[in-house]
Amino acid sequence: MSFPDDRAVTDGLLTVLDLRSVPSGVDDSPIPHSPAADAFRCFEGDSHPHPGGHVFGGQVMGQAVMAVGRTVPEGRHIHSMFSYFLRPGDPSVPIRFEVDSLRDGRSFSVRRVLAIQHEKTILAMTASFQEEQDGLEHAEPMPEAPDPETLPTTADHLRDIDHPVAQYWATQRPIDIRHVERPIYLAPDESGRSQQMVWMKVLAPVEADQLTHDAILSFASDYTPFEPILRRQGLAWTTPGIRAATINHAIWWHSRPDVNEWMLFVQRSPSAAGGRGLTEGLLYRRSGELIATVTQEGMIRIKE
Repeated sequence: MSFPDDRAVTDGLLTVLDLRSVPSGVDDSPIPHSPAADAFRCFEGDSHPHPGGHVFGGQVMGQAVMAVGRTVPEGRHIHSMFSYFLRPGDPSVPIRFEVDSLRDGRSFSVRRVLAIQHEKTILAMTASFQEEQDGLEHAEPMPEAPDPETLPTTADHLRDIDHPVAQYWATQRPIDIRHVERPIYLAPDESGRSQQMVWMKVLAPVEADQLTHDAILSFASDYTPFEPILRRQGLAWTTPGIRAATINHAIWWHSRPDVNEWMLFVQRSPSAAGGRGLTEGLLYRRSGELIATVTQEGMIRIKE
């Protein structure tokens, strides 16, 4: 059996993040030459196939970050975003990203973007950007964790399993994910813990601007937030009848990420109720600097 190499998989991620400017519908002029498009711009992106026949939510978030980031003044970087997932995406047709400029202040810019397919919104995001500024600083310290090089890869766990989802996770995800605790791909964690730590970075080096690194962080942050919930409930990804879908996802950037370097994602689930589960996460640079805070609420059910 042949597998795609790391370079090809990583280049595939960069391809879907490379959005095209398209007419906004405000008038017939192409973006960005239309004066009417100063407050409303439109982009388009493609998708990669994903198990289950839908679009990976992290992909749509990453593309949305790229779309809003291309409309802000130079020198401003994303510091927060809030996303709501409204419908599953269709990988067979392009996704249209309509960006609305809500505010450009002296140091902050706020944007809203809708991801649209078949004339319906599949994701709504609000994002804020800021110029680099000095101010008060403190952060939770990074916990101790084994070096990522000492831990098995997802491919080590799943490459020999003859199942399309296992093969996709093992060979086609562009993010190298290494669990500190035993992963729950195949069997549950019987400890009842609601915490986990994972190391992650891109499979192959990327040479890209900071906006692309921020978008890839958004993409990668959507892979593992359900797992602390599953651990706490004694479930695994292979549990029969499990159904999980992201409802909303938020990220606060505290420093600029470099996705070529290892990042430690420290996650916990404080609550599961009403068919929903909540996860909080802190993302650290290997040196110990806090990069981002991530929260996600998802629908999670066991179908009889």
